[in-house]
Amino acid sequence: MKLHTINTGYFKLDGGAMFGVVPKTIWHKLNPPDANNLCTWAMRCLLVEDGNQLILIDCGLGNKQSEKFFSYYEPHGQDTLEKSLNTLGFTADDVTDVILSHLHFDHCGGAIKREGDLLVPAFKNATYWSNQSHWQWATKPNAREKASFLSENILPIQQSGQLKFAESGSIDVNPNVILHTASGHTEGMFIPHIQYKGNTIVYCADLIPSMAHLPLPYVMAYDTRPLLTIDEKQKLLQEALPKNYILFFEHDRVNECCSLQQTERGIREKESFPLTAL
Repeated sequence: MKLHTINTGYFKLDGGAMFGVVPKTIWHKLNPPDANNLCTWAMRCLLVEDGNQLILIDCGLGNKQSEKFFSYYEPHGQDTLEKSLNTLGFTADDVTDVILSHLHFDHCGGAIKREGDLLVPAFKNATYWSNQSHWQWATKPNAREKASFLSENILPIQQSGQLKFAESGSIDVNPNVILHTASGHTEGMFIPHIQYKGNTIVYCADLIPSMAHLPLPYVMAYDTRPLLTIDEKQKLLQEALPKNYILFFEHDRVNECCSLQQTERGIREKESFPLTAL
């Protein structure tokens, strides 16, 4: 098995929304905002190469939205999903499985592309994986999340016939990829645990979007159930520490991975490093 970081570029989100109740006097040191209070975040995906399978976990923002839509989030940087795959010697057609941690636009936008007037899967040979509870949640969105669940990113997956569901604890995709779920950020978000070189790599998705979000109260205002997020984060960290799990961050603009240690302030990063260091 091989793991590869797939960088799909950066975008901007409001710093206050990303750090919730934490005051700006504290969080601005962790991710300095611009004049509009926007902070830069990565859209970092993970590619699992195992035998005949090429498994992509999340796929970034994509490029099919309108100029007006992109103006809200200011996507930037030289990396794209296609470019990152090509650098590794792959194309979209080589991907056999796409695990969507959840269906917010910055995680699944790249799953669908435009071909003329049609919206079609960007990975024509892949099975797309979600779960029943999250799919229902995303296709009948609540008012709080409606702007994050875009039908053009979601419905074409099912219409293509390439969609499959897996439930919490499943190894349906691959025996080395265990699909746990968390529901504080949004209902039924996948938190994949990958067994790799004797390590467990946890793809944190939006449960712990960056290393700066390790402290329990650092919960995004986007989360639908922030107290549940705190419980889920605490449970993960308490399991991860004695078992030496490695956390992989989707949105941290600098840090890809970290190990953990117990401190007087709680469980915090021990050291951060790129995935290639493993």
